[in-house]
Amino acid sequence: MTASAGTDDVLITGVGCTPFGRHVGRTAAELAGSAVTDALGDAGVARHEIGAVFYANVSQKALEGQHMIPGQVALRPLGLDRAPVINVENACAGGATALWLAIAHVRAGMSDTALAVGVDKLVCADAARGLAVFDGALDVHRREETLAGLRALAPEDTPSGTEAAPGAGERSVFMDIYACLARAHMRRFGTTREQLAAVAAKNHAHSVHNPRAQFRKSFTVDQVLAAREVARPLTVPMCSPVSDGAAAVVVTRAAAARARTSGNARAVRVLASALVSGSERAADLVEQHIGRRAALAAYEQAGLGPRDVDVAEVHDATAFGEIQQVENLGFCAIGAGGPWSSSGAGALGGHLPINPSGGLESRGHPVSATGLAQIFELVTQLRGEAGPRQVPRARIAVAENGGGLYGIEEAVAAVTILGGTR
Repeated sequence: MTASAGTDDVLITGVGCTPFGRHVGRTAAELAGSAVTDALGDAGVARHEIGAVFYANVSQKALEGQHMIPGQVALRPLGLDRAPVINVENACAGGATALWLAIAHVRAGMSDTALAVGVDKLVCADAARGLAVFDGALDVHRREETLAGLRALAPEDTPSGTEAAPGAGERSVFMDIYACLARAHMRRFGTTREQLAAVAAKNHAHSVHNPRAQFRKSFTVDQVLAAREVARPLTVPMCSPVSDGAAAVVVTRAAAARARTSGNARAVRVLASALVSGSERAADLVEQHIGRRAALAAYEQAGLGPRDVDVAEVHDATAFGEIQQVENLGFCAIGAGGPWSSSGAGALGGHLPINPSGGLESRGHPVSATGLAQIFELVTQLRGEAGPRQVPRARIAVAENGGGLYGIEEAVAAVTILGGTR
């Protein structure tokens, strides 16, 4: 459906998300189909009303050999054969990038309604092959140089042997990357393992109430600390698992939504959508971190600030990721993320709940679906439909989704700000 030219307010009118976890026997296309069907049903939109589809995925290429047209292959069986399908890859920020494109498409007046889809199926019989997918999220030509530079940020804390093939069939290279960044933060700001463990324990407690989470087991701080070490200082409960799953979001021009006879009482407003690329900043210029720049751009778009936010979903591929991003989003001072988190401020019932879904550590991390799963959670929160994990009177929500590594920070970061209409 073609929209009239010009810009307009944009609404999220429908969301869908599969449970994340191990989906043995289901293809990426089948998972995407489930999420899309749920999102369209939630929005009350027919397939022929979708003006464009933005489809984020990496696993069909890497593990199935579907290097081209993965979106068309996955979606045509659903009857989505009239709208253009644009394939998106932006590492772990693929889902948020698909959403950014869908929002821009609708705002430009090219269609009244667009669909963002993110899906990955990374669990496979050969675990090392699934983990190797993550190797492509950094510059493959400068891999050793990049890892050496990260290890140099905190050299005295680096155990011997880290130099050899991070992953080795047991973990993705990004666990080693996050471990280096965590040690550097600990060295500069005094962040502790106990503070990292507090983040993980909080997120696992939140996941108990999320039926779509891959893990729904609570941990105490002591249990997190006592768990098997993945890469110093990170233990297993501090790290996101390898996951399968899909999520989808329907974006609609506000004027078109208002014209629908069914109404849109459960629609959520898009207040800001920022997508930023990394820079060649020096390691000590943490105030110029890509996540911070994305946050500032989004706050400027929305005319809001950190104090206006009621709930947030951030990219906690490890517990350190959450500490870093609450700083970047301005919820606390740079360097204060550890004490802020251990104070309980980010827990349900705290000052500003972070990752009520359980985050990547518990909900799971099927890469391209993650950014849209964050939107699923925040839309659910703003609708007041989150049940035991509901943040009371949530009106403004922020999602932060990062992807890849180029140099010393993510290659891409997206921050989306949503506002409730209740």
